[in-house]
Amino acid sequence: MTIADSSQSSQKNLPYSNIKGDKAKNNHHLTNLLIGLCAALPVSFSLPVAALQVQITPANPRLGDTISVLINLDNPDNSTNPQVSVGQKTYPAYEIAPNKYRTFIPTTPLEKPGIRTLKVVGDGEVKNLAVKVNNRKFSVQRITLPPGKSADGATEYELNRVAAFKALQTPQKFWNGSFLAPNKGRLSTPYGVRRYYNGKFANDYYHRGLDYAGAAGSPVTAPAAGKVALVGRVSQGFRVHGNVVGIDHGQGVVSIFMHLSRINVKEGDIVKAGQLIGAVGSTGASTGPHLHWGLYVHGQSVDPTSWRTRTKE
Repeated sequence: MTIADSSQSSQKNLPYSNIKGDKAKNNHHLTNLLIGLCAALPVSFSLPVAALQVQITPANPRLGDTISVLINLDNPDNSTNPQVSVGQKTYPAYEIAPNKYRTFIPTTPLEKPGIRTLKVVGDGEVKNLAVKVNNRKFSVQRITLPPGKSADGATEYELNRVAAFKALQTPQKFWNGSFLAPNKGRLSTPYGVRRYYNGKFANDYYHRGLDYAGAAGSPVTAPAAGKVALVGRVSQGFRVHGNVVGIDHGQGVVSIFMHLSRINVKEGDIVKAGQLIGAVGSTGASTGPHLHWGLYVHGQSVDPTSWRTRTKE
């Protein structure tokens, strides 16, 4: 009989209880081994990451700043874009990359500083985020207009055309990167200045843009790419704005250029950043040659300065 045969014979002669006990011990050792391996391996499961992710800039906005709300979705619903609400006002969010959306929230000098609650809805989720808008001091200026020129003498046609222009919300984004200065003249009047006109304080008024003291006839160029959506002339009834050009940059952002002496574009033109659109003048409610550049976000005048110093992709 071989050794193997002897071993098999021995096992056959062992009591059944001993065989069962050995199997139980082996199973116990196997269980302990598996538990040890699981403890040694890194955990491969965790709580799911929130599908709705929101980033807000700047970190410390002031009155007049534009608040950027960047939204990332894991499983976007292609039928509806995310939305952002502040109080009773709802702002659309536009897609700027796959699964990435962005909206802008304007703030103005006429608002009170303090906490804003932003309600962000997307991917079936709702997030309420508190944003503190800090106070900002704006200087006061006294303006004396010559006879025949008035800051409140706009025609109905002028007001309607400008209001429709400022309300544009074109889904397409035309601009890319930081905005350029539209004129090489010095900055004569900053954004947000409160004014007295001929000795009378203008309630609910603030300087809605930047004034450049460029020489009469000096070039006015587009600060960013866009579509010319407004061309108005004094001869058409633009008594306050004077000869004016409005550029739609897309996604609720528009620029307006006032008091021009010459207009070099027509409505419907697509312009590039730095392209000539007109020349500095003193048409409309103006005391002398200068360029007024107003930047509007969802119909509200915001400070263009941050758009020149910070990229808003």
